[in-house]
Amino acid sequence: MISQNHMAIIKHSEQRVGVFIDTQNLYHSAKNIYHARVNFGNVLKDSVAGRRLIRARAYMVTTESGEETAFIEALTKVGIEPKTKELQVFYGGAKKADWDVGMAVDAITASPNLDAVILITGDGDFVPLVQYLQMHAGCQVEVVSFGRSTSGKLREATDNFLDLDEDPRRYLLNYRPVRGSGRNVRGPATRPAGRDIQVSAPDDSIAEQAAEGAAEAGKITGVE
Repeated sequence: MISQNHMAIIKHSEQRVGVFIDTQNLYHSAKNIYHARVNFGNVLKDSVAGRRLIRARAYMVTTESGEETAFIEALTKVGIEPKTKELQVFYGGAKKADWDVGMAVDAITASPNLDAVILITGDGDFVPLVQYLQMHAGCQVEVVSFGRSTSGKLREATDNFLDLDEDPRRYLLNYRPVRGSGRNVRGPATRPAGRDIQVSAPDDSIAEQAAEGAAEAGKITGVE
């Protein structure tokens, strides 16, 4: 499995980096592929890769339960700014739960002060954003996600792709290999020194995407 596309990109300590996290996309990818939860702390650490972090934001949808406090506090402690909006429920039961436009606007707005923009998502809808940032903002654009649930077009468009599938033990909590799957999972790679911090929302805790419409949508109730 290849983790980098197109070229050897430049990563140095003075490079200004902005990280924009599509929390629901990452959460549902981990849940559907591995039946596990994301270790947001390690994902952030390896995405930044020792560079100068200017801004890190996680976009999420919640309900009115107010149980997301612990998760939000944990994200803040590892340097991630949570941005939340309530799940919209329309007449007839239809639900809307996405941050695509808000995340794109924030990335574009921040880009003049960034050398690299890191999008943590596998959603192909962000391809135009990647292209805009490359062509008009002059930014290096990197994508971080689980390869098996990442749009091929997004992988092609980005300057660099970090495939979280390559080391699920590092990027997931409560990870259990599937016996007989035939999947060759790579062992932990060498990482930058320093304490790893585990931050995750528990199972069934982040607002379901509109198509799923679960009754318990929106709860974020704690950390690992």
